Amino acid sequence: MAERMVEACEFITFFAQGYCLQYFFGCFLESRCSNRRVNAIAVFCCYGILKIMFGCLVPAGEGSAASICRLFLQCLFLPVLVLCFYKAVKTLTVFLSVTFLALSEISFFAAYMVMNLSTVILELETELFIKGYLKEENFEQVLRFTAVFLQAFCFLLWVLILYFVLRCVVAAFREKEYEMHRTELLFILTPPLVGLMLCVFLRIIMVTVEDGMPSLLYDKYPILKFLIPAILLLSMLSVLYSVKLFQDMILLNREKSSRIVLEQQLDMLQEHIGEIERIYGNLKSVKHDMKNTVTVLMRLFGKEAFSAEGEIENQEVSAYLSALYKSFEKLELRFSTGNAVADALLNMKYHDMNCCILSDRIDFDADKLLFPRTLAVQSYDIGVILGNALDNAIEACARLADKQPDAKLFIQCVSFQRGKFFFLEIKNSFDGELKKSRQGEFPETLKKEKHTHGIGFSNMRKTAEKYGGGVDYSVREDGDRVGQAVFILTVMLK
Repeated sequence: MAERMVEACEFITFFAQGYCLQYFFGCFLESRCSNRRVNAIAVFCCYGILKIMFGCLVPAGEGSAASICRLFLQCLFLPVLVLCFYKAVKTLTVFLSVTFLALSEISFFAAYMVMNLSTVILELETELFIKGYLKEENFEQVLRFTAVFLQAFCFLLWVLILYFVLRCVVAAFREKEYEMHRTELLFILTPPLVGLMLCVFLRIIMVTVEDGMPSLLYDKYPILKFLIPAILLLSMLSVLYSVKLFQDMILLNREKSSRIVLEQQLDMLQEHIGEIERIYGNLKSVKHDMKNTVTVLMRLFGKEAFSAEGEIENQEVSAYLSALYKSFEKLELRFSTGNAVADALLNMKYHDMNCCILSDRIDFDADKLLFPRTLAVQSYDIGVILGNALDNAIEACARLADKQPDAKLFIQCVSFQRGKFFFLEIKNSFDGELKKSRQGEFPETLKKEKHTHGIGFSNMRKTAEKYGGGVDYSVREDGDRVGQAVFILTVMLK
């Protein structure tokens, strides 16, 4: 009866481990089944059945070789199980599989150590029997009950430790969509591999045979009762802290890339500001020369050069003035928002679109984008927000044009004020495809170079937060074209 109860507890433990497995992999990988709950149930049921099958194929009575053989079978079938239920063709799957096996083994030995420390209960019962407080028939029943209880407690502690450590790994691994390189994989894979090898070594040496009788290594070296748990704890902590260190490295590299991009944007903005100042200077110079030019014309031709109706009779004067006005048109800006940096960016982006194949297709409207003189926002910050927003809008229009050649393309920039808050709103057509990570607040970039792209939203948000504001976006269907989506970016500044 006691053996049956122990087996039942062991089987329940296998399925509980399956639950831990589906939780761990489900936090990182996308399930193949559309219903995540059904996929989770299938995973932990299949894992529990596989563990039971391994136990039947390799009975536990064969010693440490049996446990190592079970672990080897688990290493073989776990990746197959994961590939069957998750879209797991990535390097992250290797780390997840090895980490789960390592933490499962470390958790088992940690629970086993605690159970060995609880042998004080058995010694107390034996002493009570020797002193006559327990009868022989009662003593056997108490021993069996205590053995079953300790075994069940060991299994329960095993699962609880495993679940707790896996939750810690999931919490520490914040960038779950990050694609690791080979060197990064080796770095983060080393601690769990060392822990797994340590557990295999313990399975080999834990039980020794002397004079035909099996005995624990603890009996020969009592200090191991304290040394081995300390090693297991350090191994577990090394897995957790390697994940945390790896995530910190990702954040540092991202911040470094962000600073490089920001410096490049600053250099470009300074060039644009210099260009717009040069244009403004030319306009002032031309206005200054206009008086002299008109004076010369009046002296050369006098009033007789004009008819009573006000039309110019002299063809040479007409040609001269026509050429003069054409030169003025080259110096005029298409957009005038009240901010020099915004004017430079809008005119530059408009010029860039006119130089590409989208020149006649994008309806670019920024007539309602106006910056009040009392706006206490630095021109550089306006450039960061508006520049990133326009780059994203133009890229979205280009992507839509590739997919739907007859699609309507437009970019609309509007500003308005509500109390003490100033709002920028940029609307643009796009193909409706948004890739948003589970942890990310904004859509991910669709470009391949994710290390140097995809930080525009983050830069806009940081800039808006400097002024007590924020950034938000929404998607709706275009009222003019059925089936076409519109992306709306809203920036609030105080």
